[in-house]
Parts: sequence; C-alpha cells; structure tokens
Amino acid sequence: MILSDVESRQDQQDKPKNQEKRQEQDKPSRQDQPQANRQQDQQRQQGRQQQDNSAKQGQQQARGQQDQQRQQQRDNSANKQQQAGRQQDQQRQQDQQQQQRDNSANKQQQQAGRQQDQQRQQQQQRARGQQDNRSAQQRSPAQERQQQVAWQGDRAHSWQSEHRTWQQRGGYNGYRVPDDRFLSYYGQDHGFRIYSLPVMYVSGHRRFQYGGYWFGLVDPWPEYWSSDWYDSDDVYVDYYEDGYYLYNRRYPGDRISISFYLN
Repeated sequence: MILSDVESRQDQQDKPKNQEKRQEQDKPSRQDQPQANRQQDQQRQQGRQQQDNSAKQGQQQARGQQDQQRQQQRDNSANKQQQAGRQQDQQRQQDQQQQQRDNSANKQQQQAGRQQDQQRQQQQQRARGQQDNRSAQQRSPAQERQQQVAWQGDRAHSWQSEHRTWQQRGGYNGYRVPDDRFLSYYGQDHGFRIYSLPVMYVSGHRRFQYGGYWFGLVDPWPEYWSSDWYDSDDVYVDYYEDGYYLYNRRYPGDRISISFYLN
C-alpha cells in the first residue's frame, strides 16, 4: 500500500517533466511547418511567374508575328502601288509618244496637202494665164465693145449707197458650196480673172462658172473701179459672216454680194 502511494506520488512528480519533454520534442515539428509552407508558396509563386512569363513571351511572339505580317502586307501594298504607278507612267509615256507620232504624221500630211494645193494653184494660175491669153487673142474689137457695154450696165452710180450686204438683204438663201470644194477652189488663195470664165445669161442676168459651180453678181460694182477690172484685176470669192462675196485684190476693202447656183 505504501509502495503504491509512493509510485503514485512519483508519477505525479514525473508527469510535468514528461509534458515538458513532449513539448520540447514537438517544438521542431511546429517550427518546420511554417518553413515548408513558405517553400510551397515560393514554389507556387515561381510556377505562376513562369507561367506568366511563358504567356507573356507567347503573346509578345504572337504580336511580333502579327506586326511582321502587317509590315509585310504594307510593304507588298506599297510595292504594288509603286508597280502600278510605274506602269501608268510607262503607259502615259507611250501615249505621249504615240500622240507625238500622230501629230508628226498629221503635220506631214497637212504639209503635203498644202504643197499639193500650192501646186494645183500654180497649175490653175498657169492654165488661167494661158486661157486669158487665148481669149484676148480670140476676142474681136466688136466683142470687147459688147462686153464693155454689158459691164457698164452693172456699174453703180454711188456704190456706198447702192450695195447691200447679205445681212441687210435678210440673209443668204442661195446654194451653199460644200466645204471641201470651197477650200479647194475659193478663198484668198484662189484668185482668177472673171472675164476668162464661162458665162451664160439667165433672165437677162449673167452667171459665171468657176470651181464647178455657177455664181452671179447681186450687187453693182463700184463706180471707182477701173472700167476693165473684170479683165485686168485678180478677184476671188470668199464667205464672210453672212454670205458669199466677190473681192477685188486691187480694192481689198470692197466686197460685192454674189449668189451660187447649181446650174
């Protein structure tokens, strides 16, 4: 009984000591838990950081590829525009060269046409001169007096008050010579002597044939012209403003109204 009490007391005395030992044994275990947690946290943070870095690198790489693609597209577009611009420039140059060639060809044709016209005019003038000489040789004094009488009948007493323009007459209403025929036979460059032309009388009025058409004087001729102007003066037919007129090179300020007829 005594031993039991002794042991009981001994146990009660040893119990605090045992608790202290267990606490001391448990201390390292409790101290190791925060350190392990910190390491785990560090590992998790490092893992997240690596994932973030990897994601960022992937995004940067994708953006870099997109930028390269956009830049390449811009470069391709710029190259296409430059190529199109060069093609347009080449086409314009070709068009300009073709236009210059066409202009040169047209000028050559026009020059050749003018030379041909000049040659025709010279031939016509020579032919008219020969015809005038033959006509002068063939005319008898009686015929000349007859012509003088006929022409004197058409002479004005006061031409300034007697003649009228086609506008004053209400406009030209006779036959109109086609442009190509007019340019070939009429105008300032095509002079002739009216006395050498074929003549016919219609209702007492004379008509003269020149350039394939007949024309007649509508106005009287000025009284101050020479009495034989129809035989000695070069005249030409031209269109002025409102109708056809006969011009005398010796009196360039005067114009006589005339009318064309088909026959």
